[in-house]
Amino acid sequence: MFENRSIRTDLALEANELFMKQSAKESAQESAQTPGVEVESAGNEDIKITRVKVTSPTGEASIGKPMGNYITLEIPKLRENDQDLIEDSCREVAKELQRLINLGQKSTVLVVGLGNWNVTPDALGPKVVSSLMVTRHLIEYVPEQVDDGVRPVCAVAPGVLGITGIETGEIIKGIVEKIKPELIIAIDALASRKTERVSTTIQIADTGIAPGSGVGNKRMELSKTTMGIPVIAIGVPTVVDAATMANDTIDLVMDSLISQTTKGTEFYNMLNDIDRNEKHLLIREVLEPYIGNLIVTPKEIDGIIEKISRVIANGINIALHEGITLDDVNRYVH
Repeated sequence: MFENRSIRTDLALEANELFMKQSAKESAQESAQTPGVEVESAGNEDIKITRVKVTSPTGEASIGKPMGNYITLEIPKLRENDQDLIEDSCREVAKELQRLINLGQKSTVLVVGLGNWNVTPDALGPKVVSSLMVTRHLIEYVPEQVDDGVRPVCAVAPGVLGITGIETGEIIKGIVEKIKPELIIAIDALASRKTERVSTTIQIADTGIAPGSGVGNKRMELSKTTMGIPVIAIGVPTVVDAATMANDTIDLVMDSLISQTTKGTEFYNMLNDIDRNEKHLLIREVLEPYIGNLIVTPKEIDGIIEKISRVIANGINIALHEGITLDDVNRYVH
């Protein structure tokens, strides 16, 4: 059912919203919860946290996401230059990441910055790696200069297939076999179906990731199945599909017209009977000859990537190293 919608999103939160909306329409009543999916809300108006847990194959089929945990942090004012909010965001990312981590103090963690550093909306992963506390070599060669509670962390930004000629998954698999980490944390840019979530939303998942899937360029997945160790994925939507934007705009217009039209009238019935899945496919067909497979990103994306990469990097830094605070990070990051 989910796949037939052809809605482009990497966020489990949005996938669940889509299913509930469709179910409510088909049953003509509010759907309390998606079968096989548990949803929990936390946080506040500045940092809204939604924890989605897919618990069964039924849930997988409903929203098109593998079984596991998906934590979404929505931070509407993240684009603003509010230093207190940025620091609070770092700490919340760390707390939610720690929920999914179960490691010993000396366990090695490999952080993978996915994406193309030459394309700004896709450069989130490499940017995060550049702001990370990389400590594995320090613990190995100068242990006396490393504080207690610092875990061995190594990182790599392997680039993309078009640059290296090698599948990213193959590169990571080779590194895993050589250094034998106990956990992979992969960071990648995502796609969203809502403009307001672009660059203001962070998703953390323990189900791994398939690089490029959000923009229709799915590569070899990074998961426990392919890597042999747990993989936590952290992503931020940096783009939105143009056809989806047009579809959502028309949906808003239709919903507004329906709310203002007398129920049971011919116009009301016509609006209510429109198949919104078919409408989305029609929009794609109409736009394709003119704009192709257009992906849209904010014009200020350079500054956005710089800021949000720091939030994610510092969240990872705090989560992985016991006793390390934001004040300590600069001692290890160049």
